[in-house]
Amino acid sequence: MPTVTPPAPTSASAVPAATDVATPELTRAPTHTSPSVPAAVATTSASALAAATPAHRDRYIDLLRAVSIGVVVFGHWLIAAVDHRQGRLTGDNVLALIPATQWLTWVLQVMPLFFLVGGYANSASWSAARRDGLGYGGWLHARLARLLPPSVVFVGVWTAVAAVAAVAGVDPSALRLGAHVVAVPLWFLAVYVGVVALAPLACAAHRRYGLTAAVALTVAAVVVDVADLVLGVPGIGSANFLFVWLAVHQFGICWRDGTLGRRHAPWLMLGGLMALVLLTTVGPYARSMVGVPGEVRTNNSPPTVPLIALGLWQLGVAAVARERVNGWLQRPRVWTAVVAANGVAMTVYLWHLTAVAVVAITVLPAGLLRQPPVGTGAWWAMRAPWLLTLTVVLLPLIALFARHERPGARTRPTVAGPAAASATALGVAVVCLGLATFTLHGFHVAGQPLGLPLPALLALAGGLTLLRVGLRPSTVPGRRQLADLPLASARPCEERPCRS
Repeated sequence: MPTVTPPAPTSASAVPAATDVATPELTRAPTHTSPSVPAAVATTSASALAAATPAHRDRYIDLLRAVSIGVVVFGHWLIAAVDHRQGRLTGDNVLALIPATQWLTWVLQVMPLFFLVGGYANSASWSAARRDGLGYGGWLHARLARLLPPSVVFVGVWTAVAAVAAVAGVDPSALRLGAHVVAVPLWFLAVYVGVVALAPLACAAHRRYGLTAAVALTVAAVVVDVADLVLGVPGIGSANFLFVWLAVHQFGICWRDGTLGRRHAPWLMLGGLMALVLLTTVGPYARSMVGVPGEVRTNNSPPTVPLIALGLWQLGVAAVARERVNGWLQRPRVWTAVVAANGVAMTVYLWHLTAVAVVAITVLPAGLLRQPPVGTGAWWAMRAPWLLTLTVVLLPLIALFARHERPGARTRPTVAGPAAASATALGVAVVCLGLATFTLHGFHVAGQPLGLPLPALLALAGGLTLLRVGLRPSTVPGRRQLADLPLASARPCEERPCRS
């Protein structure tokens, strides 16, 4: 068994060890199946779903979600410097080895874009739920139904794999490294699940205060950064896991109702870009929008204000491109491809770093895909076969696990009474804690029986149990509809007239 030379320490969200991406989720709460629903809609065929797409479907939001995931996967795979030499697996981060590549993160860091899309989609979904008489419990159940089941399967598979590897005598350092790297995608879910649960409050704040709510969250993020970076208050920076991503999410809500839109795009792009330049040159922030090994400060673990500036720039670009791209999305083949991509997006997100691990322990030790020195022309030329190999490895993982992101039983849960509401709120918090613990410690923890990550497992199981208690189903299973799939169903600007 080869030994492993671990890469330089990175933050929890560094590239390639992190996944700054997004996951698909329902953007319209399910309704009861009706005999009038077309047969094509009750299938999971991408072509049938594409053909059954209603005219009011906001296809652009679905495209942005799929593109975000593709960009993240591409970025992580592109800059993963993994090789096998003299019996050792080595791993490094191209952003650290070639500092000039850190500018690429201004394009490849698409987490702000996904939270913008999340704000837009959550607002549309919550509006539809209110219009259809679906309460918070049913709405939240629908949102989490696409996020948590595939994540639980991912956790279960990797926990078992790590335990078996420990029993088989795999080198402990190699096991710890691998079991940590593949767990990092869960960090996004630890944040996003909480943001989704708070989305109705965010929508209420927007209805009452408009753009002021997003500005207030941005100011709160600035205050936290000052306390962290200037005053040195211990641990305060972690508060921006909440304030930064809630702020970007809130700007997404503003985008949906036209408070921000195409007519504001030039100012958003110019202002966001200028803020980024000033914050990372004159200001105290790192140039890279993701963590870089060896650097003391990072912009995403914990998140910092430059990510809000990046999000505003991305919002401006997205608003400008929207009209032209929407016309392109009317083509049946294009839209079918977007539907298909969204149908497996969560699986791709969760398992794409697993593909890197599989190639690292099988293909590279066999002497295949040898990597030239990082940064040379030969190394960049090898990126094409490297990306192709990882894609080939990922495809069977998609085939095996994608079915877990397709909702089965259709229920309409309700949060009935203070006890159920408390169980729901506590369940969300504990689930987020469990997912975050997996991110920090991985699937193999030294000193635990079989290396099992018991604290994270117990937290996740406890949180899911609380959610099951709080979100009690009140209907029987039914057939799946278009609304059950990861598409952004929305009648834009339902709450306010569009002004973009």
